[in-house]
Amino acid sequence: MKKKNSIQYTIRQVPSEVNEAVREYSVREGCSLNQAVLQVLRKGSGLVGERIAHHDLDFMANTWVVDKKCDETLREFDRIDKGLWK
Repeated sequence: MKKKNSIQYTIRQVPSEVNEAVREYSVREGCSLNQAVLQVLRKGSGLVGERIAHHDLDFMANTWVVDKKCDETLREFDRIDKGLWK
């Protein structure tokens, strides 16, 4: 079986709280620090597990209000000033 190519990283300036969290993850999962970092990278990049759903803007869902005066004002942004684009 042919070995897959792998890339080696050197990561600098890891914040202490990130270091502690990854080390705790390593102990909790019973794996090496390298394996823990790889698992966290896979999860964080969305390659494994469920994608993280963000809900910080949910309160705005279905709140759009049609405002003709606002629409007219915003149309001004669609106008091209040909004098500026010579």
